[in-house]
Amino acid sequence: MLIKLQNKIKTLMFWRSKRQLHKLAPHLQAGYHAEYLACHYLCRHGLQLIIKNYRCHYGEIDLIMRDEQCLVFVEVRYRKNRYYGDAVNSVNAHKQRKIIATAKHYLGQQVLFDKLCYRYDIVTLHGQQQQELKWHKNAFND
Repeated sequence: MLIKLQNKIKTLMFWRSKRQLHKLAPHLQAGYHAEYLACHYLCRHGLQLIIKNYRCHYGEIDLIMRDEQCLVFVEVRYRKNRYYGDAVNSVNAHKQRKIIATAKHYLGQQVLFDKLCYRYDIVTLHGQQQQELKWHKNAFND
């Protein structure tokens, strides 16, 4: 149990400073852990992390990554159980519009990426230990 907790703390420190880590509620810690697992999984599959938790007045994008000549805007969703539905279905039309607007804002700020294609992916994690991970490429379009 202690080793699992230490590993979880290491992964969270990737995203937050040690001081900030202790202030997070358990559900936020689970969210950061899910984002770390998703990022690690996507990097193992050849994507490169550009930025994490990009925020603007339109919203937030969990991960912005590069897949060869394509930018990938990644939404990470974690569900402890499927009582309230599947995690991929929680990215409804409203959330998609927010992600698209945030992505357009990001693209407008970057001169280097104006010639690249882009897509929207969703990574879902299910289970108490976030053991069931699925990568949904091109989950939706603008």
